[in-house]
Amino acid sequence: MAQIEHFLISTSGQMSSPAAAQRRWGLTKGGSVDVLDLGFGVLTVPAGTGPALLTDLLSREAHVAFVADIDDPELATT
Repeated sequence: MAQIEHFLISTSGQMSSPAAAQRRWGLTKGGSVDVLDLGFGVLTVPAGTGPALLTDLLSREAHVAFVADIDDPELATT
């Protein structure tokens, strides 16, 4: 079952994930994750799963239209 977990982000931008998530994703010795910036939030998923998930969540046309409507220059390039 999905649950809310808290990830800490340092002032240098590093992220610390909960130990349970690290074990579940096989990251106890470190590793990569995919981060999807959805504009309204950030989704962190196991490495390699982001592209397919983004395709399932949002069509290319819908994503382009969404990004075009963003009034934040830093987010408008995603």
